[in-house]
Amino acid sequence: MKILLAADGSKYTKKALAFLTTHESMCGPNDELVVLHVQPIVPPGVKSMVGASVVTDYYREEADKVLAPIKTYLARHKIDARCIWKAAPVVDEILKVAASEKVHMVVMGTHGHGLLARAVMGSIAQRVIAQCDVPVLLVK
Repeated sequence: MKILLAADGSKYTKKALAFLTTHESMCGPNDELVVLHVQPIVPPGVKSMVGASVVTDYYREEADKVLAPIKTYLARHKIDARCIWKAAPVVDEILKVAASEKVHMVVMGTHGHGLLARAVMGSIAQRVIAQCDVPVLLVK
């Protein structure tokens, strides 16, 4: 099975990662894991004010803060994974990578916001579920 783990660096990502590593049927030796971290794009005015290289460095540093602990955790559990990061609209990029990688499932943590919070803010997990062509497993 090929799984895409959408990682935002929150404690919910850690729970989703722990779930995967404790279920060999999902993360066993014959399975493939792709870890994706998507950062929202900084406003264009910021990029023109500070410069493209500063923004690129910012994206890289923020991605490393999220992906480095995941890589360490996976190495400790002897699980191979490919880690990638993008700066893009979050939901769109998760869906795009899920399709281009031809994954069988998307796994992501959910913040578990209540009905009111989802109505006001929207929910990345909810939007991924609604638009994704493959099963989505939410870990709370």
